[in-house]
Amino acid sequence: MTSTFHFLGEPLLEFGHGQTAEDPHDGLSLFGPAEPRAQLPDNIVIGTEHGIEAWRGWCEALNTPAACVDPTRHRAWPPFPGFDVAFGAKWPSPVRSYAVDAANLSEASRKADKHDRAFGVARLYLEQVERLGRLDARPALAVCIVPDEVYENCRPNSTVSWDQRSDAGWTRDETRFMKQAISDRATGQGSLLDVDEDPTVAAMLESMDSFAEARSFSPDFRRQLKGRMMAHELPVQIIKESTLHITPQVRNGEKGTNPLSDRLWNFGTAVFYKCGAKPWKTPWAREGVCYVGLAYKLAEDKRNACCAAQLFLDSGDGVVFIGEFGPWYSSTAGEFHLPAEKAEALLRGTIATYKQQDGRPLKEIFLHAHSGINSAEYQGFLRAVPEGVKLVAIRVRQDRAGQRLYRYDEHPDVSKRGQHPVQRGVFWQRTPRHGLLYTNGFKPRIATYDGFEVPVPLSITVQHGDGDVLQVAKDILGLTKLNYNSCQLGEGRPITVKYSERVGEILLANPGLPSSVWKHNFKYYA
Repeated sequence: MTSTFHFLGEPLLEFGHGQTAEDPHDGLSLFGPAEPRAQLPDNIVIGTEHGIEAWRGWCEALNTPAACVDPTRHRAWPPFPGFDVAFGAKWPSPVRSYAVDAANLSEASRKADKHDRAFGVARLYLEQVERLGRLDARPALAVCIVPDEVYENCRPNSTVSWDQRSDAGWTRDETRFMKQAISDRATGQGSLLDVDEDPTVAAMLESMDSFAEARSFSPDFRRQLKGRMMAHELPVQIIKESTLHITPQVRNGEKGTNPLSDRLWNFGTAVFYKCGAKPWKTPWAREGVCYVGLAYKLAEDKRNACCAAQLFLDSGDGVVFIGEFGPWYSSTAGEFHLPAEKAEALLRGTIATYKQQDGRPLKEIFLHAHSGINSAEYQGFLRAVPEGVKLVAIRVRQDRAGQRLYRYDEHPDVSKRGQHPVQRGVFWQRTPRHGLLYTNGFKPRIATYDGFEVPVPLSITVQHGDGDVLQVAKDILGLTKLNYNSCQLGEGRPITVKYSERVGEILLANPGLPSSVWKHNFKYYA
C-alpha cells in the first residue's frame, strides 16, 4: 500500500444540554459542564499563613471574570467567565483552613538528603489532614498550597547548596552502612545488643528506622503526598504560592507566570473534576469500547519495575488497577514486558474492577503501550478477555527520529514558505497497520501552533488483533482531549499513555504504602 494522508479534524467534546464544541473553553463558557452540580462539596486548604491568605484572594478571583491583558492573545488565552458561569456553581470557600508553620516547612525542605526533605515536608501537611478525623462530614478535596522554595527543593533531582542546608546530612559511607544494616536486619543476618542495656544501640536502631521509612517513599514531595493522601481517601490539588498571585498580568513576549485567565481555567477544571464531576464527555466514543493504558515505572535498581493498567471508558471515567512488582524491564531491548501469566492476571484484575465500578458489557478492548506488546504478552492478555470481546494491541510512542512534515502556505516571502507545522489531526498512514499521527501542530481555533519545536508525531502500530489503524488513530486523537487536570484544546499524547506514566510514578515512588490504600479512581493520581 502507498502512503495515504488523512485529515481527521478536531474531535468534538460534549458539554451541558448535550451541546458540543471543539474547544473546552468555548464549550464550558457557552453550555456549562457535562455533569452540572448545583453545589460543590466542601473542600479544605492547607498551607502557610501567607499561602492561606493568598488562597482567599484566589477564591474571590475564581468567581470573577478575568481576561488576558494582551488583546492580541485572546485566542490562545481565552477569557475566564467566572467559575459559576463555566461550571454551573459558585466556587465555595474552604470549610476549614489548616496552617503549617512556614519556618518548619523551610527547615524540612532544606535538609541535605532528598528523601529526608520530601518525607519531612509531606509529614507536616499530613499532620493537618489527620485532624480531619474530628469532623462529622469529610471534605471532598484538599488544596495544598506549597511555598515556591519548598516546591523547588523537594523534587527528585533537586539539590540544596551547602550554605542553605538545615542539617549536615548523611555521608556516602554512612548511607552505605545504613542500607547494609537495614538489609542485614531484614534478612536476620545482623546481631543486635539488648537495647535496654546499650543506649547507643537504641539510638542506632532509631536512626535506622527513620532512614528506612524516609526511603520507602518518593523523594518527589508531590508524588509522595498524593500517594500517602490516598490512605485518607482524599484527592489533592497541589498549587504553588506564586501561582496564586493575582497580579501582575503577563503580556505577549514576557517571561513569567501564565495570565490569570489561563491559570483560573486550568485550576477550575482540575478541582471540578476532583470534586466528583466531569467537565466534558466524549460524544465520539463507542459504547462498550474501552481503552487500557499499560503503565510501567523502573525502580532505582534498574532491574525491577512496577506495572499497572488504566482502563478508560466511553463515559470518560478512569479505573486504575495495580499489578505486580518484578523484573519486567529488559535493558538490552529498552522495553517493559510481562510474562504471559502476569499479563493475564493484570488484565483480568482490571476487567474485574471495571465490572465492580460500571458493570456494562464490554465489546472491544484496545491496549495502548509505549513499549509495545509482544506475542507472549498478547496471548496472556487474550486469556483474560471475556468470550466475544475483541482485543487489539497497539504500540503508541513519539517518533522523535523519524521524518517531519511542514505545511505549505502562500507567505509573501517565498523563502519562508513551507516552514510552518502541519495542522493538528493529520494522519500519515504508511501501511495498513501503521501510521504517524500529528497530535501537535497548527490549531485553527487559536490561530497558531502553541509549541516551540517542530511537532513530533505519534507512531501508531497495530501489533496484534484485528484493528483498523485509521479508526485507532481517530480514537487516540480523541483521547488527547480527556485530560481533566487542565483546560486545553488538545495535548500531544493520549491520556492512556500520558497518565500511565503518572500512575506508575506515584505507585513505584511509594513502596512503603500498603496495597490496601491504593484507589481505583483516577482523580487520586491526577
